Amino acid sequence: MITKAFIPCAGFGTRFLPATKAVPKEMLPIVDTPALQYIVSEAVESGIKEILILISPGKKAIVEHFARSGELEALLIKTGKRDVAEKLKAITAQAEIRYAVQDEMKGTGSAVAYAKSWAGGQPFAVLFGDDVIVNDGGAPVTAQLMEAYEKTFRSVIGVQEMPEEIARRCGVMIPGKSKGKYHEVRDIMEKPGAGIPLPSKLTSLGRFVLSPDIFDFIDRTPSSKNGEIYLTDALALQAKHSGVFAYEFEGKRYDIGNKLGYIIANIEFGLKNPETAEGLKAYLKEWNKL
Repeated sequence: MITKAFIPCAGFGTRFLPATKAVPKEMLPIVDTPALQYIVSEAVESGIKEILILISPGKKAIVEHFARSGELEALLIKTGKRDVAEKLKAITAQAEIRYAVQDEMKGTGSAVAYAKSWAGGQPFAVLFGDDVIVNDGGAPVTAQLMEAYEKTFRSVIGVQEMPEEIARRCGVMIPGKSKGKYHEVRDIMEKPGAGIPLPSKLTSLGRFVLSPDIFDFIDRTPSSKNGEIYLTDALALQAKHSGVFAYEFEGKRYDIGNKLGYIIANIEFGLKNPETAEGLKAYLKEWNKL
């Protein structure tokens, strides 16, 4: 039923300056692979056939990464690196990837609104570029949410119970009835400040499957004090009218939107990489002795 995924990548990545002055944050590598490629691969492995990536005018490197480079592939084959050439070809063969350009940042809801005509009245997945999520040996998180949507026919928010310090930086569910991993969403508290009691620890972690009427609720969502429209506000409005579910997915989330999360991702992915695992383990053992 669900064959489309939308990936917003138009932000400036100011927390990673000066690196992101010329390089899109989503293209910063985790070991040897851009973070965005992990996210695209998650969508493809979930059965997604069409992907729309929202970029800003300065992020042409994203387009170039997912485009074929016949000259480079030929050079690699000529120099005996056919395996690397095949790896590069696989990047572009994953799905039909299209792009939309956002000139002005006006919040996550305004970003998702760019997908309206492309979605064509169909449900679609949304994967935010700040979150790399892996589920070794299990179904990708997007596939889990797609299955949840096909059982509920309501927008689905991917959540996990998170420690308070993380929950306060994200959207926190105000749940209604719960059954297993499914939770009715009564409302959403976006980035609750210190001193405000948390309604739950069910925290939105950058993965959604949205019903087609989400665009109506984005249109009806008032802008915040800074003039931005947030997807969580639109989902909270949708929850009160047509219903929204939160689904507790299986997998480990790496928050690569902040420096510590990005470093942790590189260490843990490096420990899984056969080219770096042994050397990194030895280094960490030596470091631990200091």
